[in-house]
Amino acid sequence: MDINDLRSAVTVISLMTFLGIVAWAWSRRNQSRFDEAAMLPFQEDATNDRTKEPS
Repeated sequence: MDINDLRSAVTVISLMTFLGIVAWAWSRRNQSRFDEAAMLPFQEDATNDRTKEPS
């Protein structure tokens, strides 16, 4: 086994890890959690707007 075999193995493992992360991120099981997390900045702004005192 030489260094090129090791480099090939690391490349394949990295690709598999990347594809696993992509599959996890796009799975339907996580969609509702990600949709909720995507709305957090807007909910925070609405809460801050309601708590401000009128000037």
